[in-house]
Amino acid sequence: MMGMMSGKMPSYDETHSDKLARKARESPFMPIGLAGLVAVCAIGAYKYKNRGGMSTSVFLMQLRVAAQGTVVAALSIGLGYTMANEYIFNKKDE
Repeated sequence: MMGMMSGKMPSYDETHSDKLARKARESPFMPIGLAGLVAVCAIGAYKYKNRGGMSTSVFLMQLRVAAQGTVVAALSIGLGYTMANEYIFNKKDE
């Protein structure tokens, strides 16, 4: 079984918080997307009491769509920003 592993494992141990911080530096719009997700979930939890006659499953489906839309929008804006910097404004890190 050991012969099947051709790649080396990293020599350092990266904690979950270190990995999140590294990913946030690489993609600055990821934390914005996560914050939007948390905000949608918090608003949804607050509005759950006042949902009227709507069933719980329909309410949760709409909440899921809103949360996913928020994250996709933030990541799309981040991708557009990165592409604009790289291709339109020609900002190269050398």
